Amino acid sequence: MTSQTAPMGNTPSSDQIRRAPKVLLHDHLDGGLRPGTIVELARETGYDRLPETDPDKLGVWFREAADSGSLERYLETFSHTVGVMQTRDALVRIARECAEDLAADGVVYAEVRYAPEQHLEKGLTLEEVVEAVNEGFREGERLARESGRRIRVGALLTAMRHAARALEIAELANRYRDLGVVGFDIAGAEAGYPPTRHLDAFEYLKRENNHFTIHAGEAFGLPSIWQALQWCGADRLGHGVRIIDDIQVQADGTVKLGRLASYVRDKRIPLELCPSSNLQTGAAESYAEHPIGLLRRLHFRATVNTDNRLMSGTSMSQEFEHLVDAFGYSLDDMQWFSVNAMKSAFIPFDERLAMINDVIKPGYAELKSEWLFQQTASTSGSVPSEG
Repeated sequence: MTSQTAPMGNTPSSDQIRRAPKVLLHDHLDGGLRPGTIVELARETGYDRLPETDPDKLGVWFREAADSGSLERYLETFSHTVGVMQTRDALVRIARECAEDLAADGVVYAEVRYAPEQHLEKGLTLEEVVEAVNEGFREGERLARESGRRIRVGALLTAMRHAARALEIAELANRYRDLGVVGFDIAGAEAGYPPTRHLDAFEYLKRENNHFTIHAGEAFGLPSIWQALQWCGADRLGHGVRIIDDIQVQADGTVKLGRLASYVRDKRIPLELCPSSNLQTGAAESYAEHPIGLLRRLHFRATVNTDNRLMSGTSMSQEFEHLVDAFGYSLDDMQWFSVNAMKSAFIPFDERLAMINDVIKPGYAELKSEWLFQQTASTSGSVPSEG
């Protein structure tokens, strides 16, 4: 399936994809560490359970361990990243490097999520965890500016769905909502841990007029999406890829949406789709078969995300490269996904609008004009025929 909107075939090059202004809504802080940083922090903090101490070999181990087709096995890899994220200095460094890495990849706005309750083993309080990560993000933004790049990073505080601290983390997110935290999330294995176990947290956030997303429709299916929306009131769906199970494609190519899929599309509920991660956890067989192609064609509020850059060995640029190869997407398609994501961000409307009009659209306009001039140059260089 190819793009329906690509004018004149303006397929972006790898360099243009990297330079394009991108928006990231679903990225886990503990899933994006640099392998070298893990090795150094393990040495500094006394963490002695790493499977490899050579950074290159460790990076390969993470990707291979995550590439199992099982969400539960995929989640096991986080014991090592979380293991070195137990001190203030480590959290500041990891958050700083996260912002720098994303900015170097052309990401202009990112919402990065993490679970404060997982970083208390060495005596930090929940508040100290949040303040350390926020400090790191601000440092990373500053260093990116100094290197000629700009990024804004907001934090999403995640509660683990198998634990019982969701309300406490929701209250924490609300206390820091004007200090770098933009929303709330729940994550972890879906099967057996429905979002309805944490209704008190979601009801609290709704009363406080706060934002939240819920991991749903990744490994489980339509019931988790339905519960996240109709019982819990999620603003966005973390993954949501299994909404495809409520869409029927007929033999003649016509498409019929079920009631839940229609609701998701009609209400413009954002889908935080993570193609590479979905291939690893078995939610899709290949990029070409990933539901994002159909969801984009049907104009769902689809967005492109990395999920866990370390475990998937990916970046936003690589995600878009895969989609360009699979679906023939153009710069216009990339802009469509990026604007979708910015519209769906958890910052105020006027700030979202400014990012779209002053950063994203001008950035893509420049890349498209660059492409046009390249085409003009190649055409004008041809030898005219005699006649």
